Amino acid sequence: MVQAGAVTALLSVGEFAAMTHLSIKTLHHYHDIGLLAPASVDPRSGYRYYSPDQIPTAQVIRRFRDLDMPVRDIARLLGADADERAALITGHLDRLQERLAATTAAVGALQRLLTPDPPRLEVVRRHEPARRVTAVSDVITQEQTLAWYADAMREIDAAIAAAGARPAGPPAGQYDNELLTHGTGRLTVFVPTDRDVAAGRVRPRHLPARELALVVHHGAHDDIDVTYGALGAHLTAHALILDGPIHETYLVGPRDTPDPAAWRTEIGWPVFTTTPRRTA
Repeated sequence: MVQAGAVTALLSVGEFAAMTHLSIKTLHHYHDIGLLAPASVDPRSGYRYYSPDQIPTAQVIRRFRDLDMPVRDIARLLGADADERAALITGHLDRLQERLAATTAAVGALQRLLTPDPPRLEVVRRHEPARRVTAVSDVITQEQTLAWYADAMREIDAAIAAAGARPAGPPAGQYDNELLTHGTGRLTVFVPTDRDVAAGRVRPRHLPARELALVVHHGAHDDIDVTYGALGAHLTAHALILDGPIHETYLVGPRDTPDPAAWRTEIGWPVFTTTPRRTA
């Protein structure tokens, strides 16, 4: 349509929506949040009108929303210079690649779950003696686990180096049952060291003696739940399972190699042994 007295032809919101493949509802939303304001709004009727010059901007917005770029980043993109635009797009592409890798791993785990190749369980028993380790411990949620673990391990590494101590074994963690069953619980990550180390929240910690049934999970952690389930089913038939933190030892992990296929995680479940044990 052409507004009376106007030099520039303006498009109704319906016409603009048809030309840009952005719905009227979406255009109203983008106006409300300041991402794409109409060229003119009739003060009496409230009707929105757009300029043909806004079509390329709308197309850019739609393309990047199709790629799931956050609206706030698109707003920055529209007002940025060439260098900042390149940085924003590169950052978003990196996030898409990470999401694709995570999705691919999840699809693989689901396929293995639907057509399971039952893991060969090599379950062993080990008496874990009481010991002192260098640790960080806190009550967290499951959603916080990965980020919290990474931060805690960085602090432990820095504290060990500053104290001139040496690791005496691979890093490990103890997961309270509540963390796995209720989504919130205590996680303790630690590294055995040749002396006590204390700095910030890094503290020496006493681990009591325990009897553990152990199995090694091979590969990334996307399907580690399958190994947990297989170990749990095995123990239900062959041992008395005890309450207490579940033990994970990261024999080979991201700190050692970026190849997830090479990772090896030892899972230890507290048990009360009633039969002769195979020692690890």
